[in-house]
Amino acid sequence: MTAKIKICGLTTPDTLDAALDGGADFVGAVVFPKSPRHIAPAAAAELFERARGRAGIVAVTVDPDDALLDEIARTLRPDFIQLHGSETPARAEQMRALTAAGVIKALPIRQADDFAAADEWDYHADHLMFDARPPEGSTLPGGVGCSFDWTLLADRAFRHPWFLAGGLNPDNVAEALRITGAPMVDVSSGVESAPGVKDAGRIAAFIRNARRS
Repeated sequence: MTAKIKICGLTTPDTLDAALDGGADFVGAVVFPKSPRHIAPAAAAELFERARGRAGIVAVTVDPDDALLDEIARTLRPDFIQLHGSETPARAEQMRALTAAGVIKALPIRQADDFAAADEWDYHADHLMFDARPPEGSTLPGGVGCSFDWTLLADRAFRHPWFLAGGLNPDNVAEALRITGAPMVDVSSGVESAPGVKDAGRIAAFIRNARRS
């Protein structure tokens, strides 16, 4: 089965179009001011309207408050809210009710024990995302180009289709899919020429190589 693809952290029309024209299944807007990929909800709404009906629109957040969630829901109207902070399952259910959007929960992974959180979240998220745990001292919860040992996912099963993330790029995505059997993949920094600067050629290559796997 061909994996579904999410291109995250898009901020410009040309790179969003590269993702859409390449056949990405999901496109992500990072609404988190500390990130070099941050885009305000109003700007994201204007940009991502071109994706509506062509790919799932994902608003990536980190412990958002109700005011921000309301703004995202009213302007961007995402299909999914992606949670990258210390949110609890109960909070995720509140966010689902506030936004009428599905929930993607990112879980940081470094070792086998880190999968323990999946047992609880698998009942509260539409999709889990297994992302590499950032290095100590990092101010960002993701998008730092790190990967984890993909063999940790061997023989694991989850209730819903899940994303593999962290350190993926056009050169290694096929191998990552071969090892993990991931039904979905997510990339951000791996298709950039500089932090926060997406590269249309790398986006196209990533999608092409993921589809070939």
